[in-house]
Amino acid sequence: MGLTDLSRRFVLGALAALPLSARAFAEDDVIRLTWEDLAPEDGILMEDSAGFNFASRGSLPTGFFQPFASYLTTDYNGKRVKLDGFLLPLDFDSTGVKTFLLVPYVGACIHVPPPPPNQLVLVRSDPPYESNDLFAAISVTGVLNTETVSTDFADTGYTLQADTIEMYEDW
Repeated sequence: MGLTDLSRRFVLGALAALPLSARAFAEDDVIRLTWEDLAPEDGILMEDSAGFNFASRGSLPTGFFQPFASYLTTDYNGKRVKLDGFLLPLDFDSTGVKTFLLVPYVGACIHVPPPPPNQLVLVRSDPPYESNDLFAAISVTGVLNTETVSTDFADTGYTLQADTIEMYEDW
């Protein structure tokens, strides 16, 4: 076996291992977020459609209004993140849930008032996520963006395009 054969085998072996190392790198590249990471002390102040600030950090309004303690962060825009929470289906069919709110605690958005927008994430899943459990505890991995979206339940401060959705086992 000559030097050329060894070099060729080394290169072929390295190329064969590349998909495995790329997969490992992709897993390591995921940022593990907590709900506190999405609620900075300062940052982008969410505004309503009329341009009035909703700054009321730490206080809840009376009635059935969503509290707008709405400082949002752009630190994770376009990055792959993993976040645990509870599923509140918005758009579903016989194949599963296509769009849902990821919320930090059971019953969020069903009981009033809903959490502030910086504590709600609108998740889109393609293919749909098969869920038999309303308010299932799940972990979602995907690309996060700071984006305000108004739903029938509440306004959200973030969107997430899901790559992976799995049941959260430790709850």
